[in-house]
Amino acid sequence: MKKYHIPQPKTIRSIHGSFAWIDHRLIRNGFLGVMTHEDVLLYLFLVLVADKNGVSFYRKEKICQTISLDDRQFEIAKDRLIDMKLIAFETYSAFSPNGYYQVLPIESPAPDYAKQIVQKISEKWFRE
Repeated sequence: MKKYHIPQPKTIRSIHGSFAWIDHRLIRNGFLGVMTHEDVLLYLFLVLVADKNGVSFYRKEKICQTISLDDRQFEIAKDRLIDMKLIAFETYSAFSPNGYYQVLPIESPAPDYAKQIVQKISEKWFRE
């Protein structure tokens, strides 16, 4: 039984210059299963452009243009990533749509949205 095979051993990738990584816990902790395509796309972009501290300061317009999201799709994906504690965002000022994005360490399981919906429905039903 073969233990390991490299399909193209002469073309193994290596790290040159800058480097980005995607944490395996994105899958193991269940995030990939609850993320939309827009969430994944924005998360991947922010991982790729982040510095060694996970911080990026790309303008919203440039991000949208680069990954082909409209303003609404971008805002929903950004809010979902913040809610899942995958990124943090801080505006430059109170009147700016732009600011600093930080990719956060993955330290918890993904939110159980189905459980949250059932809980909200149950709470509403019992209040009435």
